[in-house]
Amino acid sequence: MKNIVIVGGSKGIGSAILLQQLENNYIYNISRNAPEITHPNLKHFPLDILQDSLPEIENVDTLIYCPGSINLKPIGNLSIDDFRNDFEINVIGAVKTIQKYLPALKKGTNPSIVLFSTVAAKLGMPFHASIATAKAGVEGLVKSLGAELAATIRINAIAPTITETSLSANILRNDRMKDMMIERHPMKGYLKPSEVADMADFLISDKAKSISGQVFEMDYGIVTFKI
Repeated sequence: MKNIVIVGGSKGIGSAILLQQLENNYIYNISRNAPEITHPNLKHFPLDILQDSLPEIENVDTLIYCPGSINLKPIGNLSIDDFRNDFEINVIGAVKTIQKYLPALKKGTNPSIVLFSTVAAKLGMPFHASIATAKAGVEGLVKSLGAELAATIRINAIAPTITETSLSANILRNDRMKDMMIERHPMKGYLKPSEVADMADFLISDKAKSISGQVFEMDYGIVTFKI
């Protein structure tokens, strides 16, 4: 049984990961809202990752940082605060969490960290300037820390295409928009949270013990293929 810290496990991809890991591991969830489920293996800490002090957790084998943002605007409509806020939630929050739990992770069993990027960090997409910039920072963090911590802790990132969560509800707001999104992807689909949770499950497992410093695109072909 692993001790897993999940930041942002009450909604979306984070919730799918939490539910998948809960039966066989002890989960510490850190988020403003509580998960909809209670369980003997779950302890929830209600706090704002950017404003509040993180709780003391003695034993940590895995850290998964899920918070993200979808702030889609033309560059002329993006304020400096938009860029700052996206960078804070995606990069600074991850750095704050890693720094807090690094000593505990170093003592963990096959310790690992999973962060989240986006396909927009590699595929130029209109109106994604702020979020793509922030997620590019996440990818740089993964590469740098992967090298720095190579002897002790693995760190990888998942870069999903659009995933059916509350965060993307406005983009996937009706059947027409969903059909259009399916057609945009060469493999004719988009992600469900459970698919991303499966990738996270692999990356924190012993099966991935040789893998660190990598960014895994879950893209239904949108980055790789032109068809």
